[in-house]
Amino acid sequence: MSSDKISIGIIGGGAAGFFGAVSAAEKNPEYDITIFEKSPKLLSKVRISGGGRCNVTNSVFELKELVSKYPRGNKELYSVFSRFGTRDTVEWFESRGVKLKTEEDGRIFPASDDSASIVNCLLSETEKYGVKILTSTGLVSIEKTDGGFTCKTTGRPEYKFDKLLVACGGFNDIKGYDFLANLGHTIQKPVPSLFTFNSPYKIFDELEGLSVNDAHIKVEGTKLKEKGPLLITHAGLSGPAVLKLSARGARELQELDYNFILSINWVSGDNYEKVKLRLKTLREKEGIAKISKRGYFKIPQRLWERLIAVSGVDFEKKWNEISNKDIDKISLSLTDTRLPVKEKSTFKEEFVTCGGISLKEINFKTMESRICPGLYFAGEVLDIDGITGGFNFQSAWSTAWIFGNSV
Repeated sequence: MSSDKISIGIIGGGAAGFFGAVSAAEKNPEYDITIFEKSPKLLSKVRISGGGRCNVTNSVFELKELVSKYPRGNKELYSVFSRFGTRDTVEWFESRGVKLKTEEDGRIFPASDDSASIVNCLLSETEKYGVKILTSTGLVSIEKTDGGFTCKTTGRPEYKFDKLLVACGGFNDIKGYDFLANLGHTIQKPVPSLFTFNSPYKIFDELEGLSVNDAHIKVEGTKLKEKGPLLITHAGLSGPAVLKLSARGARELQELDYNFILSINWVSGDNYEKVKLRLKTLREKEGIAKISKRGYFKIPQRLWERLIAVSGVDFEKKWNEISNKDIDKISLSLTDTRLPVKEKSTFKEEFVTCGGISLKEINFKTMESRICPGLYFAGEVLDIDGITGGFNFQSAWSTAWIFGNSV
């Protein structure tokens, strides 16, 4: 890079890399900034997020509630989000012509329902500030020198920079972090986060696509539990409740080798005794109607029938024919369906990593390394990850903004 300007290299052409480049260039237009992306495509995760719509952030504006959405990194993000939070993200994009909308569940998307709105905005901003972008240029090694850093890449022998931002995302293998470990950084072992549960137990066959709005789930033998919408899939279970639990329990579930018993309460967490009482009331009220005639407890009809069948009660019975023992069985099925989970599946194409650079080694006022001066980090390469709903993008925008405004 030219010797008369401060040169900054940015490793990674994703959300954090682009936002860091734009933030730094906006603050310091004289800087010489270059983004390196190992693949031929830029902003690939931004493009596919939210089914191609890009879940930019979330409408959780209160700081304490916002940091609670991060199983790892919540303490460190408190100060980060106090400087650049969800409201700042909304204002940043809208001030650049990208209209956003908030959906019922709090997720925020471009009003166009097209991730290209976000991609084009970021590309336009980097072009405006003259940021150089090199695709199909992977990093081979980083060497710390007296004057800064020497980066060897697959594109040409080497580049020299005064400062570096590492925003390459997470790796699913700890060896991927070797180039950072070689600079003295500690790596927290990477394990998957945000995944769905697969089960060989086919009690939900032919019910794919059915969902319950407020299920409560917990992993037997642990303290892991969650609540929220639950979706039946062809392989097992998904939906916000499962995804949140998989994020919060990423390490614990990996230690269990994704082999555990999931307890499902389909009735908004109502306990066994309360459900029994309600079923007895229904027995008196419904009389000669078949217990399968319609779904109760806000459960879809076909799922209601299946849960009765799973309980061992004949769903052709009439309400006035079911015994107290039948009610006990149905109550148990509604409040404590036991599903053996044997494997996991990545949620769509949105792979998220739990693990990465140890947070103790980062100054979160600047995002600079405490180990290696001049080296900065942003986004998922850090041991930070959030639950589903736009939170992982938010931590990328915020940490990248901190870098850009401190470098």
